[in-house]
Amino acid sequence: MRKGQISNILRQLGLIYFTDWVRYYIESYKNRKVNIDFKKSNADVKLPPDYLIYESFQINYKKYYTESIDTAKWIANYFSKHIDLKDKKILDWGCGPGRVIRHLPSVIGNGCEYYGTDYNKQSVDWCSKNLPDIRFNNNSLEAKLPYSDSFFDVIYGISIFTHLSEQLHYDWYNELFRILKPNGIMFLTTQGDNFKVKLTDSELLKYNNAVLVVRGKVKVGHRTFSAFHPTGYMKKLFDNVEILEHVETKPEKGKWLPQDIWIIKKK
Repeated sequence: MRKGQISNILRQLGLIYFTDWVRYYIESYKNRKVNIDFKKSNADVKLPPDYLIYESFQINYKKYYTESIDTAKWIANYFSKHIDLKDKKILDWGCGPGRVIRHLPSVIGNGCEYYGTDYNKQSVDWCSKNLPDIRFNNNSLEAKLPYSDSFFDVIYGISIFTHLSEQLHYDWYNELFRILKPNGIMFLTTQGDNFKVKLTDSELLKYNNAVLVVRGKVKVGHRTFSAFHPTGYMKKLFDNVEILEHVETKPEKGKWLPQDIWIIKKK
């Protein structure tokens, strides 16, 4: 039985939240030693509550903090290929507890302004209290942000579309498009062809016909809500912008499946 079939059965039975909590405690136990060691060696590093780390990433302090510096450099390198990163306004859409945005002021600097928005109030409250020089906003699932038209030069969302319903794909894309400046860029990641191995036969049939595959029966936006994105579907969604890059990274054995990268430019 494929993992996708097991996941869908758990959703039908209403057990997906329970199994995710069980996984949280298992992962907490597995990482307890490395996390204790990290805290001893990095007493000055502020870390969010464990569940906020788990919900947005992995409950491994080293990966969450240290390796996320590399993620910030990685994403900044993509930005710099397409826009001059000087005196720019940059938004982390779906910032969670600030895993990436907390590092960008030191990675990019250069007079840029940094913003983060997320639907999780606990994450936003923690970020607002602990990450200075970044402006945070608590949004709802409704695609409505408190920024004026054409406000941002750069918007990025790492694995955010992956947890939205199809209607919210269109609603949020339109809202992000509204607040992006002309010639501004958007960096988004999705679950593309690498994730076909996770799909059931019926889901794969939809996917291969360029139909968005959504696994719901949980709260939209939660880590267990999952969407899978065919290339044809994404190109249709991005029909009013220029697609600068679509990067499909080949998976490495024993590592997480890499998501597709989409970099688009507002005309």
